[in-house]
Amino acid sequence: MPYYHRAGAVPPKRHTQHRDPDGKLYYEELMGEEGFSSDSSLLYHRHIPSAVREFRVWDLGDQSLVPNHPLLPRHLSTHELFPEGASGIDAVTGRRLLLGNEDVRLAYVVADAPSPYYRNAIGDECLYVEAGRARVETVFGDLEVGDGDYAIVPRATTYRIVPDGVVRICAIEANSHIGPPRRYLSRHGQLLEHAPYCERDLRLPDGPRTVEGENVDVHIKHRGPGGVAGTVHTVPHHPFDVVGWDGCLYPYVFSIRDFEPITGRVHQPPPAHQVFEGHNFVVCNFVPRKVDYHPLAVPVPYYHSNVDSDEVMFYCGGDYEARKGSGIGQGSLSLHPGGHPHGPQPGATERSIGAEFFDELAVMVDTFRPLQLGEAALATDDGVYVHSWEPKR
Repeated sequence: MPYYHRAGAVPPKRHTQHRDPDGKLYYEELMGEEGFSSDSSLLYHRHIPSAVREFRVWDLGDQSLVPNHPLLPRHLSTHELFPEGASGIDAVTGRRLLLGNEDVRLAYVVADAPSPYYRNAIGDECLYVEAGRARVETVFGDLEVGDGDYAIVPRATTYRIVPDGVVRICAIEANSHIGPPRRYLSRHGQLLEHAPYCERDLRLPDGPRTVEGENVDVHIKHRGPGGVAGTVHTVPHHPFDVVGWDGCLYPYVFSIRDFEPITGRVHQPPPAHQVFEGHNFVVCNFVPRKVDYHPLAVPVPYYHSNVDSDEVMFYCGGDYEARKGSGIGQGSLSLHPGGHPHGPQPGATERSIGAEFFDELAVMVDTFRPLQLGEAALATDDGVYVHSWEPKR
């Protein structure tokens, strides 16, 4: 994270004695990235955080991936994945795998039940809330999220998701860390003036919340056979036993509505819409905005071949100008693979001329290795999107 934060009770100097009112030492845990060489936080626990009483395998369900072969652009309807709604489904174990590669996995879930306590030991998670509200309870404190919020959860953070009613989440699970693009940051990590958001837009945990409890299950996603595996640790004391923490590594929330779009006289390329980055992938968002104001501007994107990237677009609001007439709607997810030029649907270019404002909301993930198809993609691929650029006869 770009800046230091402190919550709860911490000692004046790190790695020194910190005792409770009865004189018992708290247990200090350093949670840090890149082997003590990057961002970290110090957490002070009431109990030993390493203790494990029991363990068992967690069956993650179908995590297989198959190549996008034959090479096709695809349209997936995520809302079809949960036709019976969210009865009893939680936002961790209920996720269904859409797409993935060696660097990132995309899943979708509709949930109405509290999730188990959970820890992703593979990489950071970026949880985009398409609709609904929830409380993300973490070892650092709680985060309230709603429509249009991104929750960034660092690797190995213990947390759970408690919906307020029904919540729809698109989960971006990295094999790395996720943060602001480096070009937005000073050499010391401050968000710069040209960045489309700043530290004031980030919502931090509301402070540590200690919970009493014994023999609590923590579901852990980790590297294993086939690339990903699951284990459940039963810990003797509740993992939310932190009385204070400080540092530069913690979960936070950013609302897509706080992203300030970068516009110009002519069409701005996707990097202008970037919000986060991970290893070998970027996250962009397209928000309601004034569009190109050159007198001869063509507001919708030009046809393009991202020769190094696969492009995923998750449509989550408004009316996306470039995709009218292709069956794209709320909850649609498109995959445009490298090797296939893509762009507006027939007629969209001419219709856009003269437009002054686009009312659209979408989250885009561009990867630098090919994406493969998960079981949820195979279940919802409409099979006809590849033909949507053919002129109507």
